[in-house]
Amino acid sequence: MPKNTSYSLPKDSKAWQQAVDSIAELLPDDTNLRDFDALQSLPVFALIVVLPTQVSAMDIHQYVQSWVDEQPSWHLVTVAEDTEASFVNITVSDTEPTAADAQRLPFTNAQVYRYLLVPVTDTLMHPGKKTAAAHIIDDQLTTRLRHDLSEEYNRTRSADSTGNLDIVDCHILSVGHMLRTHKLACFDMDSTLIEQEVIVELAKTAGIGEQVEAITEAAMRGEIDFDESFAQRVALLKGISTDVLDDICNRLTLSVGARTTISALKALGYHTVLVSGGFTYFARYIAEQLGIDEVHANALDIEEGKVTGHIQLPIINGAKKAAIVEHTAERLGIEMSQVVCVGDGANDLPMMALADLGVAYHAKPIVQARADAAINVTGLEGTLYALGYPAFASTK
Repeated sequence: MPKNTSYSLPKDSKAWQQAVDSIAELLPDDTNLRDFDALQSLPVFALIVVLPTQVSAMDIHQYVQSWVDEQPSWHLVTVAEDTEASFVNITVSDTEPTAADAQRLPFTNAQVYRYLLVPVTDTLMHPGKKTAAAHIIDDQLTTRLRHDLSEEYNRTRSADSTGNLDIVDCHILSVGHMLRTHKLACFDMDSTLIEQEVIVELAKTAGIGEQVEAITEAAMRGEIDFDESFAQRVALLKGISTDVLDDICNRLTLSVGARTTISALKALGYHTVLVSGGFTYFARYIAEQLGIDEVHANALDIEEGKVTGHIQLPIINGAKKAAIVEHTAERLGIEMSQVVCVGDGANDLPMMALADLGVAYHAKPIVQARADAAINVTGLEGTLYALGYPAFASTK
């Protein structure tokens, strides 16, 4: 049965600003701590570490501090709880969790540790070099934490437990990402807002699932051109009756945390957009389920109650997704520095590159490597953690 759960979430970034203020003496003398663009030129990083439910009882701080102690070039500053921030209350009506949700579900039990990494000597850093440094730190720290925490976790697991666990997410971001007020959030649909690839579901119904899934996976890995792959997949759908479309809608499952994420962003004042290389029939259905403000997707060409297999131009590919995000921001009077984009496939990379913050959600390796932040151990609410928010507080 449906249930209502209420959460509270800080509305502003006071905790991050207070942390930045506390390191003023470590920064160049003429640094304006309220000039977010100027802060972007400094090698001051926000470090966000997220533990999933299974290991949330661990005190990760000791492991982070141990790594920093071995880095003579860096200070570690803990970001305090948002005790002075204003809060918004979020009420989410959701269905009972399924067994498949069990590994990523009770995100109210997740632990989110927030820090600043500050260089010992004050210096400026070219944006490209800063991005490279962030990836190096991310790789080193994530590898170290996964190793140390896995060892600790395995010592406490039951003897008959088997298998590896993605045990931690580390986000190494410019502190400017935490201090800016973002206003526009754009989401891919397939394998991001929902757990399925709709075109694969259509193909399964038509008995051509393996062929279409192979093309889809190749496209998402960036191995073949999206437009070509899209045309190939749609052609294979020729003859499918429209009677199956509602059945497929009923089979679609929202990603864990999707309802809460969208509800939280809207409560925080974001304009939300679903921008998909899939089809409008399904995208509008999902947008309605989640309360998303607007939808951009491909029309599914239908004649006499059947899919024709023809494509309608223009195809919403990666470049078109980026253009839609850019035009939407311009239409709303929102700067691109206030935009967040979330996706999982190679065709999401262009819009993620334009955004201030590009977030990879349980994504392909090429996407994780290029994104600003990669979510692997929580549901979609990990987007909020990557934006600098602490773990939700349940108020029910």
